[in-house]
Amino acid sequence: MATEAKQTVRVDSWIWSVRLTKTRSQAAAACRAGHVRVNGDRVKPAQSVKAGDEVRVFHEGRERIVVVRELHSKRVGPPVAAEAYVDNSPPPPPREHVALAGVRDRGAGRPTKRERRELDQLRGSRTAERQQRRGDQG
Repeated sequence: MATEAKQTVRVDSWIWSVRLTKTRSQAAAACRAGHVRVNGDRVKPAQSVKAGDEVRVFHEGRERIVVVRELHSKRVGPPVAAEAYVDNSPPPPPREHVALAGVRDRGAGRPTKRERRELDQLRGSRTAERQQRRGDQG
């Protein structure tokens, strides 16, 4: 059910209605954080979007590039949502390339300071890099 009478819809509402984010508040937060661009420009949640606009959403570690085909202001089902845009996003990385989270044995207790540093280093945390540099200097 495309909104024929309306020529524009709020960008946060459209992102939510076509299921690019799980909630409308997530869509609005992504807009406020600068993770949403319409035709190359960062937008606020109330920015209008119309058919033919290119919307880029960086969400959950992946950039989605879509071109608006239909306007929806209410959330629609997945088959209808898929028809509401043209997906030009790059394919997601294969599962082998996604970093694995450190897994601890059940009942192993809290990690020691050394184990926490190793986990931070494995995850690529900036704090781990700073701590390592401090240790190298001292």
